[in-house]
Amino acid sequence: MSVNKVILIGNLGKDPEVRHLDNGRARTTFSLATSESYKNREGQRVSQTEWHNIVLWSPLAEIAEKYLKKGNKVYIEGRITTRSYDDRDGNKRYITEIVTQSMTMLGGRSESNGYDDNGYNQNQGTQQQQASTAQNQPLEEQTDDLPF
Repeated sequence: MSVNKVILIGNLGKDPEVRHLDNGRARTTFSLATSESYKNREGQRVSQTEWHNIVLWSPLAEIAEKYLKKGNKVYIEGRITTRSYDDRDGNKRYITEIVTQSMTMLGGRSESNGYDDNGYNQNQGTQQQQASTAQNQPLEEQTDDLPF
């Protein structure tokens, strides 16, 4: 048995970028910053930020496009994937992404709606956050899951 689940709470580093595929399906991407702070050996407070590449597919992609902006705080549940591509010089590059299965917008009143990857508003009916079991990876992006 293996598990590939990621839970992140962070702030958008840029406005979401939306791309519509030929089949009409939307793909939205953005960077998400998560930060932690701790005291070092000298007792000074140190802050460390990690950046994550977030991917959302329809219908979550349209929700993100409509409601998310740079700086917004979101709760993300998804799975980690790694894919490769060849750059302009022919070098193989790798990118690690979080494919989102559930998202909750945090912060102000207008951003407090929670959605899963089927577009279901999780705040209508139950407050419990559950990741959707639907597979959200398109056929054109076949990747292996990474254990952690």
